[in-house]
Amino acid sequence: MKAILVKEPGGPEQLYIGEYEKPLPNPYELLVRVHATALNRADTLQRQGKYPPPKGASPILGLEIAGEVVEAGISCKQFKKGDKVFGLLPGGGYAEYAIIHEEMAMPVPENLSMEEAAAIPEVFLTAYQALVWLGRLHPGERALIHAGASGVGTAAIQLARALQAEVLVTASEQKLQACLDLGANKAINYKEADFQDVVLAHTNSEGVDVIVDFIAGPYFKPNIECLRLDGRLVLLASLGGGKVDELDLRKILMKRLHIMGSTLRSRTLGYQMKLTEEMWRFAKPHFVSGQIKPVIDTVFDWQQAADAHRYMEENKNIGKIVLRIS
Repeated sequence: MKAILVKEPGGPEQLYIGEYEKPLPNPYELLVRVHATALNRADTLQRQGKYPPPKGASPILGLEIAGEVVEAGISCKQFKKGDKVFGLLPGGGYAEYAIIHEEMAMPVPENLSMEEAAAIPEVFLTAYQALVWLGRLHPGERALIHAGASGVGTAAIQLARALQAEVLVTASEQKLQACLDLGANKAINYKEADFQDVVLAHTNSEGVDVIVDFIAGPYFKPNIECLRLDGRLVLLASLGGGKVDELDLRKILMKRLHIMGSTLRSRTLGYQMKLTEEMWRFAKPHFVSGQIKPVIDTVFDWQQAADAHRYMEENKNIGKIVLRIS
């Protein structure tokens, strides 16, 4: 089969389409003819040699796919040849064919294209895990979502609104309206205002119940200030750095705060299967009705994978960047 490969660790120019051995499904796996995959930050890090795939995973980039089942393992019961599926992978999505455990696969709703389906798995599973499993967000609570226009951010806004929570986000000026259009109640330009001041002013100094953060270091102290009693902070990345100079730990005690960090790719298959089943049971009716939708910034042909990676690294996108596998 053809696949997008990496000549050697480095920049986007290291990506090329070459030949690779087609994977063989085990009894519980599906072999899928990939029609679309989507970019994630993990792909750019893996391309640079900074984020190796989990043990046993395909070395090919790509954590999510949408396509058609061409072969089902002998123990598979939910899907058969010809079914359209999408789902999360530990690797291998940038290819003509990929394998996925049947319990990780979801049926593509009739109202969604393959490109739209490919834009769902990583961001909606990550957002659901952060908001529901870790953040324990309840109706009537408030959530602050940093990087609101990112892939996970756009998913988290919609999930939080479906959970009947009030949503505040941070984003750059040109991305604020997109966040509001998705349902955010308050969008803060983090480049021009201190988000801590805006959040506390907007909430009458009460603060928020849950924060989903990708920045870490420089946001840690203001996040602590923004959380109300029994608040929950979920850290998903450290794009701004991993160190905090000074911190008064007594505020964590006084507010009874919960601080959690999580990644998804390194989780066990059992954990990911349970998360997939629960997220899809909750979100499927909303996708079918159109209340929740995958947000796609740009669709590139996979021949343009290097351009797609450059575009992501320039942080221009609102929502997902998708590769169409031709």
